[in-house]
Amino acid sequence: MGLGIGIIGLSGSGRTTVFNALTGNNAETGGFGAASAAHVGMAKVPDVRLDAFTKLFNPKKTTPAEIQYLDIGASVKTLAKGGGAASQLLTQLAGVDALINVVRAFEDASIPHPSGSIDVSRDISDMNLEVAFSDLAVIEKRFNRIASSIRGAKPEEKPRLLLEQDLLHRLRDALEGDIPIREQKLTDEEEKIISGYQFLSAKPLITLVNISEADLPKSKQLEADLNQKFAQPNHRVVVICGKLEMDISGLDQDSVHDFLNEYGLEQTGLERVIQISYELLGLISFLTVGSDDVHAWPITKGSNAQKAAGKIHSDIERGFIRAEVIGYKELLACQTIAEAKKQGILRLEGKTYIVQDGDVINFLFNV
Repeated sequence: MGLGIGIIGLSGSGRTTVFNALTGNNAETGGFGAASAAHVGMAKVPDVRLDAFTKLFNPKKTTPAEIQYLDIGASVKTLAKGGGAASQLLTQLAGVDALINVVRAFEDASIPHPSGSIDVSRDISDMNLEVAFSDLAVIEKRFNRIASSIRGAKPEEKPRLLLEQDLLHRLRDALEGDIPIREQKLTDEEEKIISGYQFLSAKPLITLVNISEADLPKSKQLEADLNQKFAQPNHRVVVICGKLEMDISGLDQDSVHDFLNEYGLEQTGLERVIQISYELLGLISFLTVGSDDVHAWPITKGSNAQKAAGKIHSDIERGFIRAEVIGYKELLACQTIAEAKKQGILRLEGKTYIVQDGDVINFLFNV
């Protein structure tokens, strides 16, 4: 399961700067207009458990989980109008697992704001409207197809089409009332019906408020205030300084540590963005360790051991026998798998065992 996140934002918000900071890329900033190719990059997910096991096992390689980021260089409203490159970009954006909306909160006379002034609440609302506009366009197209299908449908097919039509009416009415699909209460069956549409407003959302370095000392309070106003179960607000994050992304760990101490921070803004992405998507990581590779594997929270085995290889899932499991803290305390076995801490679990975040697992299988 790959994790993909689309980055959107109004012109001048620092969207591509944030993309560069997250991925280590050097995409040109400042471009925003006609639809063109998206910037695509990968970011390694920081994990202190991987760092600890790398020191312990001294493997040939260490493999962190990765996130793919997609930076769209055009407005969502432009994409929704369709045609050519815009349609291709919208298809790419619709395929991601979550969205990051970069909202500008910094002053810079050399970068004019499209609305003429800095207003975080207004810009959040404006982007919500653009996303809703895109979903409404999808709904209207589907209405036309359903109407045509109903006319020629067999009697046994009409109830399903009418149910879908009714659901889309409800979604449209709520969207027009400024309620994104992620905040609408849907049954499991209704979720299944609309899953193929890949509505943008149904995706988990991080609103990333991009502040100036001068405003860092008050970033925690600003973040708390904005979360109180805008946050929902599938929507969180994070405040970072994108330019500064891009500058420090290439520093060594000691320099990053000094930076965090200077501002009284526990982790970088980008690490927090990734962590919150995991939380919103319901992801956890299990680990495999050894002299060849120390590896983090992202899975959906609640996955059983057999399904987790398939993350490594389908043969392991198909031929699953059992899993040898130990918590990462217990393994660090024991230092070796052999010592964990000696102390009786290494557990044997079956197919239905629910994998926990930080589990270290060795799968036994036969194919």
